[in-house]
Parts: sequence; C-alpha cells; structure tokens
Amino acid sequence: MIVEYIRYRIDQQDAEEFEAAYERAAVPLAAAPQCVDYELSRCVDEPEWYILRITWTSADDHLQGFRGGEHFGAFFSAIKPYVRQIEEMRHYERTAVRGTGSSVPSLYDWAGGTEAFERLTETFYEQVLKDDLIGPLFAHMDPGHPKYVAMWLSEVFGGPSRYTDERGGYHHMLVQHLGKAITEPQRRRWVNLLMDAADVVGLPADPEFRAAFASYIEWGTRLAFANSQPGARPPQQAPVPRWGWGVAPPYSPTS
Repeated sequence: MIVEYIRYRIDQQDAEEFEAAYERAAVPLAAAPQCVDYELSRCVDEPEWYILRITWTSADDHLQGFRGGEHFGAFFSAIKPYVRQIEEMRHYERTAVRGTGSSVPSLYDWAGGTEAFERLTETFYEQVLKDDLIGPLFAHMDPGHPKYVAMWLSEVFGGPSRYTDERGGYHHMLVQHLGKAITEPQRRRWVNLLMDAADVVGLPADPEFRAAFASYIEWGTRLAFANSQPGARPPQQAPVPRWGWGVAPPYSPTS
C-alpha cells in the first residue's frame, strides 16, 4: 500500500464549501477499488490548512488505475475548483515505525489480563471434555493445554508474547491442527462452548469487546478448520496474529 498526502490552503470563507466538495468527491473515491481509505483533516492552529490522506493499494493503482478508471471523472469534477489551492501532493511508503498509545486499552487489558483468560480456558475445557461431539478430540489432552491456550489468546489480544517465547508461536499452534480433519459441526461447537464459557467467567459483556472477541474466534477457528483438512498446505511460519478493536472503539458509558 502507499499513502498519498495532499496539503491544501483554503481561505476560511471557502472552508464550508471545500468540505462539502470533498463530501461529494468521497462517493466516487470510496467506490474505487484502488482506494483503501481516506481522511480529510483541518489544522486547529492555522485553520486555512487542510491535509487529505488517501491510502491506495499502490502508486500505480492510483496514478493509472484510478485516474484512468470510471470513478475519477466524478471525483475530479467535485474538487476541481480547489486544485490550484494544493500546496503539496506526495506519495509516502509506510515504515515499520508504528504502534498504538495507551489511551486505548488492549483487548487483553480490557478482558482482565492473563488471569481472566486462564479462567476462561479452564472453564471452557471442563465443558469440552464432557461434550460428545468435540470431547473425543481432546481425550488425551496435555493437562497444561488450557493454560497454553490462555497464553495464545492473551498474546493475540495484545498481552505478553509468552506463547511465541515459550511455546514456539504460530508454527507450534499450526502443528496442533494439521491432519485432524475437523468438521464444521465440531468447529461450531468449539465456538459455542467458548462463548458460553466467556459468559460463565464474566468476560466483559459490552458489545464492542464481544464483537472483537467473537471476530477473532470465528477467524481463528475457520483457519484451524481449513488447516486441519487432508492435503492442506498452510504456511509453516507466520507471526502470532494481533487482534484489535476493529471498527468499534472501547465502550464508554459516557459516550
């Protein structure tokens, strides 16, 4: 991906119409398959300055695909009156320097940390072993398995990297599923029992956390299902996924 920044200088008496023009331009921009996302920001210190940020799938996709495509005409028509006010227009590559600040808690912290995930997996596997459908898959389970899964979930949701450091990370988790031929009913039962356990142990019940939690569980179990099938050849090395809040921010009763 590539990030384009466009800096405008707009007279304050034209600011309202300028923003309205970009609201119109945003419709064809959002419809363009080359556009990942976009954002128009206004400077607080010097309100005549605006920065438009557009993430493109690549520079070529922007300069050739978008500009030569069906959506460019409508986009350009909306913003054409302001082209002369562009002070800078550049493409930038992202670097490895990125992260999040402490104003937004990780899902790991929001859930209650390692202790919360260990309660979750202990309760969950107690029910798994009693279940007729998936119990046989875990009949010879290592006694430490619930804690290992808690370590995995903790790392996925933003906690310490213990599963990577102590258990071998993604590759070790992958090996646990290869050749198991998990069925879709078994996958779904696994999900349902885990969601029930989340209620039993009192994981946060706000819709924002549960949506993010359920999103990973669905994604992870569907990946495990695919990797377990005969003949599957998944990548052998990858980082442990790191799951965030997604679209919805942390719940606040005052918002």
